[in-house]
Parts: sequence; structure tokens; C-alpha cells
Amino acid sequence: MEKLQFDNLQETLYKEVMDNGLHVYVLPKPGFQKMYATFATKYGSVDNHFRVEGQEEISVPDGIAHFLEHKMFEEPEGDIFATFASNGASANAFTSFDQTVYLFSATENIEKNLETLVNFVQHPYFTDQNVEKEKGIIGQEINMYLDNADWRVYFGLIEAMYKIHPVHIDIAGTVESISTITKETLYTCYNAFYHPSNMLLFVVGGVKPEEIFELVRSNQAAKDYKPQGDIKRLFDPEKEEVAEKRRIAKLAVSMPKCLFGFKEKHVGATGKELLRRDLTSKLMLDLLFGSSTELYQKLYDEDLISDGFSHEYNSSPQYAFSAVGGDTPDPDKLLARVQEEVDKILKNGFKEEDFERARKKKIGGYLRMLNSPENIAHEFTRYQFRDSDFFSVVQVYESITLKEVNDRLQEHTDWNQLAVSIVVNP
Repeated sequence: MEKLQFDNLQETLYKEVMDNGLHVYVLPKPGFQKMYATFATKYGSVDNHFRVEGQEEISVPDGIAHFLEHKMFEEPEGDIFATFASNGASANAFTSFDQTVYLFSATENIEKNLETLVNFVQHPYFTDQNVEKEKGIIGQEINMYLDNADWRVYFGLIEAMYKIHPVHIDIAGTVESISTITKETLYTCYNAFYHPSNMLLFVVGGVKPEEIFELVRSNQAAKDYKPQGDIKRLFDPEKEEVAEKRRIAKLAVSMPKCLFGFKEKHVGATGKELLRRDLTSKLMLDLLFGSSTELYQKLYDEDLISDGFSHEYNSSPQYAFSAVGGDTPDPDKLLARVQEEVDKILKNGFKEEDFERARKKKIGGYLRMLNSPENIAHEFTRYQFRDSDFFSVVQVYESITLKEVNDRLQEHTDWNQLAVSIVVNP
């Protein structure tokens, strides 16, 4: 068991790698009654074409990572949610572009619930019958999201940006793609991506590290896992330019929705470089579109945006983009005003005092997050799977300079790389 001390944050992280390759982390939070655990695999919706070392290259249907997440909760003796509930725990799971996470929170029966989490994720149970049944359930979920305006405008933006990379494909896939999934395909993906060496267990809250590690050691030692080679994820080349400048969807909405953003031309960053660019970009977007900025106030005063106007930056080694927007009565006028005002900022850059204020806000938000076991667990896992360090965020923010943020503004804000997604009434 390795002990990692972060004195500036007053946090102590414990780490151990099991004999089968599973990485286990425990972050004790003295005084917390609740504990939160995530068991995650580095496997998401974009991983539909891959090769495991020593095996043949394979392509699988879109949406299979999400489908697999659904099926993992079914056991021969029944639904695993009931088991968690009987032990006072609340369980859930989610699939993103690049990870699948199983989780629970509880204030009692910690060891029982942790064993339940690890055991059910490491015990797949797929049959022809339960796979066919799930297709109908997930098909309904897909159709439900097709009627969700916020989801449509968000994925519309990604679809406008990307033509080749699977990030533009809905995480759940399509009704057509999931119809081709079989139990054999599920087992193929499970065996490739759910090997302990591709997974991470994170436990945070009112727990004793040695007790957690002893439980996991014993649990894993009783299971027979053969060593597995590296997984190579295969992606066809994506062009630098956006696939479409503008995408419009028609849906019953009380007010049009508009999202716009810039597709990064240069990707491939990993580790510390990816983390620094990610944080610098988020800081830059906050200086541009944050609720305390002059631009935000102008747009608000002109009734072009509501307080739901927001921004985000999404990045990985293979893709990166910004997304900005919300409800607006006039998408075209909003876009015109944004370009007009952003062009002024591009000429002059950000002011030192605004930069310092935004940076302090980001650091304060991070420190507040350390009081949330849920947020810590999800952010830690996300950073870890990208070879980054969640506990170095404050240090990186403190080292970012105004020049870096202004350079990032010039690099990212390329109007040729702008894509727009709009949802309007039919």
C-alpha cells in the first residue's frame, strides 16, 4: 500500500495495484459518515474498433458499451439493485465517451456493498433472451432522447463538428445498431475491456484504508484472471475542419436552443500536456463567457440569453471542442453579437485583473469540490484514465499565465472551426 500526501490540500491518498493489475485507490475523509465507491473501466462509446494484443482486430456495433453497462446489473438470481437496496446502498452506473462507471453510496454495510459492487461487475451474465429483451428497453431510451431538446442540440453540435470520429455517435447508439448486438459480442467486449488491468476502483469517505485494501486483496485473490496484453483503440483519420457549419433540428420547444463551439485542429496531447491545455481552455472560456463577464452581461441585457447560458470544454487525446450556449429567442442575432464582441477581445486580449479573478474562482470551485465524495470520485477516475493527476489541478492553475490564456484564446477561437447547432419549433 502506497501513501500519497497532498499537504497543500490536506488530503492523503492510498494506492495499491493488485496482482491481477487492478488499480485501487482509497481517499479517507475523517468525519464523513457517507462513503462513495466507483468501479470503472476505461471503455466508452468511442471504443467500437480495437485490437487486444495477440488477438484479431474487431469492429463492434455502436452503443455496445452502454448496452453492456445495462446488462451488467442482471444476475441469475435477479436484479442487483435490490441487493444494494437491502444493504442500505444507492447504486447506479453511466457510460460516457471514454469510460463506464459503476457506483454506490452508503453509510452502513460498507464491506458488503463493496463486495457486491466488485463481484457483480466481475460476473457477467448474458443470455440470448435477456439480450433481446434489453434491445426493446434501450430502443425506448434512444427514442426518448430523440425528443429531448437539450440532448438534441448538444449532439447536434458534435455531429456538426465530427464526421469520422465516433464521438459524434450517440452514446446509446441507434435502434438499428443495437439490433445487431448478440451475447457473443457482449462477451467479446467484456473480456477485452473489463479485465482488471483496464479498471480502477476508487473509494472515498469515512473509511479505513487498510480494511478496504484487505477486502479487495482477498476478493481478487479468489478470482482467476490471466494476464492480458495492451488494448489498441483504432480510429480512422478525422479531417481538421468541421463536418458542417450549421445543423438545425426541429422539435417542439418553447424557445429556440442554440449551441456553438470550436473544434480543435490539433489533438494528440496526453498526460500533463492534456491536463494543462484542458485547464487553460476552461479558464479561457470562463473569461469569455462566464456569468461575471462583460460579454455575458451585454447578452443578458439584450435579452439574447437566460441564466441557463453556459459553456464547457471537452477533450481527450483524440478529440477536443468547446460548447457554448443555451436558450435564446434569436439564435442568429446571438451568434452575430458573440462574434462581434469576441473579435474585440481577440484584438486586446484579457485583462490581468479579470484573469486573476477567474483563476481564483476556478481554484475555489476545485477546493469546494473536495467536500463532495461523488465529484472527487468521478473527476479522479476521469483524470486517471487520461494519465493525468486530479490532485495537481490547483498547482497547474497557479502556474498558468495570462500569456498562456491569451495564446489559447487566439489558437482556439478560429471562426473557420466554428460549428452551430440549433433546435427550433417545426
